[in-house]
Amino acid sequence: MSDMITADLVDLDLAAQTKEAAARSLAERMVALGRVTDLDGFLADVAAREAQMPTGLDGGIGIPHCRSEHVTEPTLAFGRPADGIDFGAPDGPADLIFLIAAPAGADDAHLTILSALARRLMDPDFTAALRAATDPAATASLISGDTAPPAAPEPAAAATAEEPPPAPAAPAAPVPFRVVAVTSCPTGIAHTYMAAEALEQAGQAEGVEIVVEPQGSAGFTRLDPAVIAAADGVIFAHDVPVREKERFAGKPTVDVGVKAGINRPAELLAEVRDKAARGETTAPAGTGSPVDEAGGPGEGYGTKLRKWLMSGVSYMVPFVAAGGLLIALGFAIGGYTIDKAPSVAEHFVWTDSTSWAALLFQVGGLAFSFLVPVLAGYIAYGMADRPGLVPGFVGGSIALTINAGFLGGLAAGLIAGGTVMAIQRVKVPAALRGIMPVVVIPLISSAVVGFLMFLVVGKPIAELQKALTDWLSGLSGANAVILGVVLGLMMCFDLGGPLNKVAYAFAVGGLANPNDGSLKVMAAVMAAGMVPPLAMALATVVRGGLFNRTERENGKAAWVLGSSFITEGAIPFAAADPLRVIPSAMAGGAVTGALSMLFECTLRAPHGGIFVLPLIGNPALYLIAILAGTAVSAALVILLKGMGGRGDGKAVEGTPATESGTTPKVPATV
Repeated sequence: MSDMITADLVDLDLAAQTKEAAARSLAERMVALGRVTDLDGFLADVAAREAQMPTGLDGGIGIPHCRSEHVTEPTLAFGRPADGIDFGAPDGPADLIFLIAAPAGADDAHLTILSALARRLMDPDFTAALRAATDPAATASLISGDTAPPAAPEPAAAATAEEPPPAPAAPAAPVPFRVVAVTSCPTGIAHTYMAAEALEQAGQAEGVEIVVEPQGSAGFTRLDPAVIAAADGVIFAHDVPVREKERFAGKPTVDVGVKAGINRPAELLAEVRDKAARGETTAPAGTGSPVDEAGGPGEGYGTKLRKWLMSGVSYMVPFVAAGGLLIALGFAIGGYTIDKAPSVAEHFVWTDSTSWAALLFQVGGLAFSFLVPVLAGYIAYGMADRPGLVPGFVGGSIALTINAGFLGGLAAGLIAGGTVMAIQRVKVPAALRGIMPVVVIPLISSAVVGFLMFLVVGKPIAELQKALTDWLSGLSGANAVILGVVLGLMMCFDLGGPLNKVAYAFAVGGLANPNDGSLKVMAAVMAAGMVPPLAMALATVVRGGLFNRTERENGKAAWVLGSSFITEGAIPFAAADPLRVIPSAMAGGAVTGALSMLFECTLRAPHGGIFVLPLIGNPALYLIAILAGTAVSAALVILLKGMGGRGDGKAVEGTPATESGTTPKVPATV
């Protein structure tokens, strides 16, 4: 590691009061040595990583770190402030600060060395030596491992007057409690290996035989299947999905965030012991809910509910795109009477364009007919994994049968997932466990969902769905404009995130039984969703000096993304400057949504952007609505950035990405 840290990268009197100032001071040393090419760009990457999860650790340690394209070689800088700096650790400020800079394509050998440093930070002799160091060169040598920290003195043996009698033969040692663990963090450089070291140390102290699989950025070495099979319990300490999680199914499992593995490893060992004593195990059929894999531990029910719903929406979207665009092409080729064409299985003329249009329309219609069952099935899947699929699809099909529509699908999915989760909590004899996921769970859960959907909740939801449809059909004037404003704001608030998907799913649900009102809603939603990337692209052209080089390059791609109705094209701009970009995008989206509804534009395709312009009612006015919203957003973001001062080709000073270090993570498409 001697090439990663030198005396020039050590500051034993770090003059900084905040974590942002500390990162900047240490990064400037990296820039001076040519190891970082763009100071602001690198600090933005550090801030984005810090926003995902604080990097402060118990014991007065702060380890800000990131991968960045602005780093030329793996580099480590060390700073020691006099008063300590808050990095979000539970026990207070950090007085040992390591800034770890890894290139975007760092090789495995360097990452392995950095992981070794992370493990050494768990050694109290090592951290004590760092606090006592007075020479930068010696400190760099200590961190690089060229010199060892002074060992703590051994306690003196008590003097005895005579030799102690020989100890009696010890009885055979009992078989130790065996644990396997997996650790992982978003960057895969520091927390991953520190959690592994903490768990191993706790295992030694508690007499537990523990083997850890760190899943870091350099890849991971899979645990021997025989070791997993012999384990009495499993600990997952992770902030990203555990890879190949199904290997550990059927064992008592503790699932926590990676920092819990660092801060309270002994508690985790005690918890997994208790679960093993009670006979609690994970479902043998799979890896646990996909939502649990994708989400962070300790989430509230509101967060979980959102992810369950987004699980269903994310699986539904491909059916929407395929079915909706095929239907739209059928209309484009055969006209709006193509829905009256006979079945192509009975009547098809190879040389007749109407027959081809009917084929496209009927295939798209069949794909579209899966929307509600797929939505319900994969909401249940997000809650209860594969056992939730059968009752979810059954419930979604019932929702279609009783005309409960999109809302019925949401309810059916939640009911199916909750039913399966309740059944899975029932303890059954070992002899029956093999047939539970194949026979018992699908049978009981489908019967329960069918009863509830047909006889209890289905009819009220169908009435609500009918009322919603009638309301959309009667939309006109001020009511339509207000709805357009609301939909525009939702589409642009999180740029492809949950709120965006709620608005989109609402619009797509109306296409299942289209009427004039639902077609207007679909048009407004797509128009508003095109505005943010188009506005950012326009702003980079009009006032390029307010954006850095990377943003100007992103602006070129945003033209295509916006034109294709890919709202996520604005995410790079929002991530770097959310307080200016997101309000600007929302203002433009609201204008576009309102104008689209005012102009009574309609759309039969659920996707496609300007490429489905022939399928839009009042296309000229539709383009005017999009252009107006784009102009408003672009003007507003230019105004707000200009008020903050010109960046002269760099990011605007004062943006959260370069100063505050609190850039929020903007969710992308599910």
